[in-house]
Amino acid sequence: MTPVADSLSALVRLRAERPEAVAEAAARRKRRRLVRHADDRLMIVAADHPARGALAVGDRSLAMANRFELLERLRLALSRPGVDGVLASADVLDDLLLLGALEDKIVMGSMNRGGLAGAAFELDDRFTGHRPEDLVRHGFDAGKLLLRIDHEDPGSLDTLHAAARTIDAMAAHRLPVFVEPFLCRRVGGRLRNDLEPAAVATSIAIASGLAGTSAYTWLKVPVTDEPGAMARVMEASTLPAVLLGGDVGDDQDAVYGKWRDALRLPTVRGLVVGRSLLYPADGDVAHAVDTAVSLL
Repeated sequence: MTPVADSLSALVRLRAERPEAVAEAAARRKRRRLVRHADDRLMIVAADHPARGALAVGDRSLAMANRFELLERLRLALSRPGVDGVLASADVLDDLLLLGALEDKIVMGSMNRGGLAGAAFELDDRFTGHRPEDLVRHGFDAGKLLLRIDHEDPGSLDTLHAAARTIDAMAAHRLPVFVEPFLCRRVGGRLRNDLEPAAVATSIAIASGLAGTSAYTWLKVPVTDEPGAMARVMEASTLPAVLLGGDVGDDQDAVYGKWRDALRLPTVRGLVVGRSLLYPADGDVAHAVDTAVSLL
């Protein structure tokens, strides 16, 4: 299919002159099933960070601030063999639709982006992104919500309640929803996720029990640092799960090894990785994506 916009400059013109082109592109997009074959492993590229004001990658504070560069990196990542789809906010998905980059891909909309990075209200994470009806209208394939819980912050309860009702609404539309749970706390005024095995297992148990049904719920979970702990952690739920990539850091081989080990667990069905693939330390997006795909 010929892309609606064949360049980023054409994309900008199209947005100004024909806003209805987004809906038209969504209506004719070739779709695919989330899981097409038994034992499929998913490779999803994440790019929903900017909508929460999280633009940093490593020590580069504004690495994701250039939208044109981000789109080029996303197009390259999505073109690599073995990449199944993308997770992003509405503005990024609209851009990718207009560029024709979402054909035969899983499209996952990011739902709650109100907990802005570093804000006093960060844990009162309102659903300011995709609603279930938006995902249905555009023919997208899944949604994703972030669920951070701090026992000392009352805002966590509002997010917990909103998450449960959103899972209900997604199930009513028979749409999968990927829940990304964390127990967290403030350290020196900054929010820190607790990646100890007990905390991750507890967050999984809480997320699994939300809403009136878990039939369409998937989990999006971090890999713990403790060697061998993921097998115990993932026993907290029978729900299908994907691994959250996060920042790889300096020791890429060690992180890839942890992902590879966790992908052997029975409930783990793939990877959702963003900044470490789109902005690798050596700048080689294709190589980073291909390496992650090889782990599957």
